[in-house]
Amino acid sequence: MSLLISAPTGSAGPLPPEIGFLAKQGFDPGLLAHAAALARACGSDAATALLHADLIDEAAYYRALAAALGVPFLPGDLALGEGTRFPDSLVAGLAPLARPGPAAFVRAPRGPAIAALLREGTPMAITTPRALREAVFAANPAGIAAHAADTLQRRRPDWALGPGGQGPQLALLGLLIGAACLAASLAPASLLLGAWTLVQFLFLATVTFRIAAVSVEAEPEPETPLPDAKLPVYPVLVALHREARVVPRLVAALARLDYPVAKLDLKFVIEADDRETGAALDAAALPARFEVIRVPGGLPRTKPRALNAALPLARGACLVVYDAEDLPDPGQLRAACGVQDHMAQAGLGGFCRG
Repeated sequence: MSLLISAPTGSAGPLPPEIGFLAKQGFDPGLLAHAAALARACGSDAATALLHADLIDEAAYYRALAAALGVPFLPGDLALGEGTRFPDSLVAGLAPLARPGPAAFVRAPRGPAIAALLREGTPMAITTPRALREAVFAANPAGIAAHAADTLQRRRPDWALGPGGQGPQLALLGLLIGAACLAASLAPASLLLGAWTLVQFLFLATVTFRIAAVSVEAEPEPETPLPDAKLPVYPVLVALHREARVVPRLVAALARLDYPVAKLDLKFVIEADDRETGAALDAAALPARFEVIRVPGGLPRTKPRALNAALPLARGACLVVYDAEDLPDPGQLRAACGVQDHMAQAGLGGFCRG
């Protein structure tokens, strides 16, 4: 049975399946046609365009999806089973439910996975991505904290600073400093003066080079900006810790980004016990394209550790990390993609792929 539903008069064609089922449930056909047009313009799926443009509430959409599939809808407070894994369950949008339950598994599909689900059907329950994320984080906070702190050490120990590894390095550094001091005390005064002059010259050359680099005009942006359909999905991570005062200004700056909303993946990352910042984000009435990741407590208590918990959940080929004090220019992401595309066409590579 076809899932494409006739669109209203004047629209560009049938509605995509990931939103077409909503027409049968009484949702505004004009609104659905508008979402389909947004998706076509930016090369996204229509469900993401519908949700990220705040044309429908997330819970309402997934409740309607469950009704279309004829399966239970679980709005929150999920009791997940032992097979739940981080970040795998969230990346797949699939997790086992504790027994006994309304189903063996619960799904929170995104984007193209929704159309596939509608084609194939499922015996599973449906929930929202937010409810699944909160349930996965609540199911194993210690494991997620360990993942954020220790994954690099486990997977690439050659890149990580191992525990107890600083002692020998500090001892060697101390020996080198002592040897240098001893050599300096025995060296002639003229040799020391010459060495000091050389050091000063190198320092002056470095400073001169940096000043010259700053004074060079930036390369002009490409004259023809990339069309929305060629822009990649862009995850934006912002780590905050006890910085509630900057939340309104930061949210306003990120909301002004000149980028297709269906291709923005904006995540605020905070510590789970940072109630002040969490309350400020709750009060900000964030648009649907924003998420708040609450990272379980652990050591070291740093922003990089918090970002490590959110990084596996980022969707897209590019990535930008902002700090609390940053106020990004609205055109920054689009300009970065334009420069990357310009470099790729010139055979110079690029830092991301759409």
